[in-house]
Amino acid sequence: MGRGVHNLGANSVDTRYTIEELVYRSCLALDDKDFKGYLNLCDGGFRYTITTHRPEIRKDMVWLDHDRKGMETLFSNLPRHNSDHSPLTRHATVYTVEVDEAAKQAKVVSSIQVFRTSLDGGATELFAVGKYLDTVNLEGATPKLLNRTVKLDTRMLGIGYHIPF
Repeated sequence: MGRGVHNLGANSVDTRYTIEELVYRSCLALDDKDFKGYLNLCDGGFRYTITTHRPEIRKDMVWLDHDRKGMETLFSNLPRHNSDHSPLTRHATVYTVEVDEAAKQAKVVSSIQVFRTSLDGGATELFAVGKYLDTVNLEGATPKLLNRTVKLDTRMLGIGYHIPF
């Protein structure tokens, strides 16, 4: 860890708690398809990226890369997409939080599992697995997502999925 960067200690429990709440609230907003609520958790300079590693070609692939305006456009266009409307449920677990006091930011690593419940029959299955690699802006009254990179292990999602993880 560099100068000014540290793991949160016992005296920083409140900071860690508010960052964990941010991650968990982002999952709840997406689960509820509350896209406005999701964007309210994001900084004005927010960037969202979905990546995966393809071992066959030994390269990372970028599946989605949008700034905040791009996310607003994506969310407003979702009703026009031919999509699978089966509900998704995100389960995140925050692993690490490293605060850079000088930059007033935190780097957060969380695991993410996404479950899909089919509309036809109601069966639930594990849909995707990966990690959130978040940068959180700590300036202001509440923490805000500045950058979220979703690094998926799952590479076979099928057709009709346009909603971010």
